[in-house]
Amino acid sequence: MQTIKQNIKIDLKNEWLTPINLIESLGSFDLDPCSPIDRPWNTALNHFTQIDNGLKQNWLGRVWCNPPYGKESQKWIERCIEHKNCIALTFVRSDTRLFHDIVFPNATALLFLQGRIKFYTKNGERADSSVSPSVLISFDDYNAEVLKECQLKGFYIDLRN
Repeated sequence: MQTIKQNIKIDLKNEWLTPINLIESLGSFDLDPCSPIDRPWNTALNHFTQIDNGLKQNWLGRVWCNPPYGKESQKWIERCIEHKNCIALTFVRSDTRLFHDIVFPNATALLFLQGRIKFYTKNGERADSSVSPSVLISFDDYNAEVLKECQLKGFYIDLRN
């Protein structure tokens, strides 16, 4: 880990980029609050990095959220629920409290992606496949429809009653 101004600990090894074609298939986003510090392409019009701490920032517009995976992901998913106008990407961990207590009761739709995502490094190089399957999660009606119509291969589930 590297320490930057104000003693913020930055984990550059844990920065993985979502394939640009996946993001583009979902339309344009106003904000990526979990953006890598160094990125070969933009994921939204505006970006917050680890230095900015996107959890402490004001989110505006349509948000793309590929949060840090692991213990921190719950905080990001809760923030997505609060903001609503958002699509989040995370590993499928449907047996966890995160999914049963937070995602399932609050999401409007899920798109379980077919196959494993091949993320990219900060240099734009394709990495190996991820270790787990991934799911896209929407938190409002607009983004539920985006997931339904986006043409990404996978299994769509509408959670709206």
